[in-house]
Amino acid sequence: MLESHNITSFSYLMNERGEIGANGEAFLFFVAWDFKKSESHTSDSTVTLFHVDVFWNGQFQLPISPSRSKLLELYALSLGNLSFAILAFSQIRTPSTNDWNAIIRGFIQSPNPTKAFAWYKSMISKSRKVDALTCSFVLKACARVLARLESIQIHTHIVRKGFIADALLGTTLLDVYAKVGDIDSAEKVFDEMVKRDIASWNALISGFAQGSKPTEALSLFNRMEIDGFKPNEISVLGALSACAQLGDFKLGEKIHGYIKDERLDMNAQVCNAVIDMYAKCGFVDKAYLVFESMSCKKDIVTWNTMIMAFAMHGEGCKALELFEKMDQSGVNPDDVSYLAVLCACNHGGLVEEGFRLFNSMEKCGVKPNVKHYGSVVDLLGRAGRLHEAYDIVNSMPTMPDIVLWQTLLGASRTHKNVEIAETVSRKLVEMGSNHCGDFVLLSNVYAARERWADVGRVREAMKNRDVKKVPGLSYIEGNGVIHKFYNADKSHESWREIYAKLDEIRFRVKEYGYVAETSFVLHDIGEEDKENVLGHHSEKLAVAFGLVSTREGTPIQVIKNLRICGDCHFVIKLISKIYDREIIVRDRVRFHRFIEGSSDLDETHELNEVHLRKTPYRVPVHPGISQAQRSGNLTGVRTLIPEMRNEMAPPTVSSKRSSYDQPVILGVDGHCGLRICSDACGGALSTAAICR
Repeated sequence: MLESHNITSFSYLMNERGEIGANGEAFLFFVAWDFKKSESHTSDSTVTLFHVDVFWNGQFQLPISPSRSKLLELYALSLGNLSFAILAFSQIRTPSTNDWNAIIRGFIQSPNPTKAFAWYKSMISKSRKVDALTCSFVLKACARVLARLESIQIHTHIVRKGFIADALLGTTLLDVYAKVGDIDSAEKVFDEMVKRDIASWNALISGFAQGSKPTEALSLFNRMEIDGFKPNEISVLGALSACAQLGDFKLGEKIHGYIKDERLDMNAQVCNAVIDMYAKCGFVDKAYLVFESMSCKKDIVTWNTMIMAFAMHGEGCKALELFEKMDQSGVNPDDVSYLAVLCACNHGGLVEEGFRLFNSMEKCGVKPNVKHYGSVVDLLGRAGRLHEAYDIVNSMPTMPDIVLWQTLLGASRTHKNVEIAETVSRKLVEMGSNHCGDFVLLSNVYAARERWADVGRVREAMKNRDVKKVPGLSYIEGNGVIHKFYNADKSHESWREIYAKLDEIRFRVKEYGYVAETSFVLHDIGEEDKENVLGHHSEKLAVAFGLVSTREGTPIQVIKNLRICGDCHFVIKLISKIYDREIIVRDRVRFHRFIEGSSDLDETHELNEVHLRKTPYRVPVHPGISQAQRSGNLTGVRTLIPEMRNEMAPPTVSSKRSSYDQPVILGVDGHCGLRICSDACGGALSTAAICR
């Protein structure tokens, strides 16, 4: 290296190069010297010396120069100075394949990765030799921008040029297809690979898990072990994500055991995924145990995942306590942290606490975005403060999105506010929304007010626009098989036993004062017909199947694609007492746990949404609770809850609690529908519709 060269040396070289007509090269020397004069960055100075050395030794214009290619890589990648790398490249008379690759590779990390594909096409048009690395780099750029069509074109070139046998390139191609959502093509590439490595297996497992094919992800994970590949951190991340989607607690716990045996729990991302898995399988206590016992350092994603776990399970106070503990531990909350704790306030009925946190965000250096505004609108909407929620939407500094208006429409449905529902519906139409839920919610508001002509008008509009209502369905797992039920479903082989159990349930719950809440049936039909419709909801069918297909005392877990209705919530609560079963229902929004005739909603303002009614051993919401909630007096709420339990619990209630050791875990072939990002290791709760 030219450690001792001074400005005279640089001037001589610039003059020499200029005399032979290489003015571009002389300019590069000037820029290189300008870099060298700066002592602000040691690596810049070192690269500049290497740059000069390449010129000094005459390597810059060689047909093939590894040093020149390395120099371009250093500028494009290590120093992040892609523009200078391109300038240097433009002075090469005959760039080699490695030179092209260096620039294309630089574009992968740049703000404009699509330019990598443009350079690739230019390379081909100039008849430059393309190798497997070139294709690999362009594919990685395609993965960054989810460029499916370009990926298909590259795949065609790979086959034509005979690179398909390259294991590394095959894995990259597989990974791109998985990321752009073309899982079938990814699987085909995997099946056609002559040689697979651990990265190939991991890419497809992750692709299946992220592509709403969790069953296939777990099947491939098991097959990988059979084929002699030892799962690593990436493998278990994909498998845990699949378990979380399926609610497959047994397999998730088994994978957790493997993680501990192999000491993979030294990786924070793996621990985050384990916490997420347990939470989404219904076991927030186990999630917290993992959180507390982590031997590696907790990162911000760890805290966010645990706070959201409490939120999903309606543990608002615990989420708030953890949020405060996070701040005390020196971890600064980010926008996701605030989103998670606001979600917890929603489900915990902590209106004033949620408001306080929202208003404190900017003081803490976190700017509220549309998701945070959506959570506050949801918070007020659940509490019945619809006009305040509407005012917040109109006063937002940014344009409200469709999901935010849908949230307000849902609150209007809950509180039967026709005026706001109609206003919001018009906004949604103006924004071009054609989601079935918009029509259904407006129709339900009209139906709740018995405005049947308006209901017919909305349904006619749905028909004209070819909008299909998403049918309610529930899943339950039994003996390793997933059982799916629709409303009034008689397709199951055991439907006679299931319906006989439902008749038995209907008779027994009436002994506890149950009266069918027919207001939940939003159709213009007779009361008896409404009772029959209510009695055959999909979640009731699934629970009845759990009762007839499992041993006494075995917990039952069900997943529903929509929200659980108030009548089903009340009936399942009674079933948990009558049959001494713990029942967990995971709906589109959150978990509902029923034990010994009580539920985790009994202590929140969601109680009013679900419409829990009177029984001989339960009474309506304690007036002190309502007053304390309205005033934001959380201490008063916490004080009154134990008092209520003592007043409302019957003397015959057993103190026995069922075990989590052998639960009946729900399985679902596809995403559960919870509007929360399932990939905890990614660190983001990815949807604006979070927990609404």
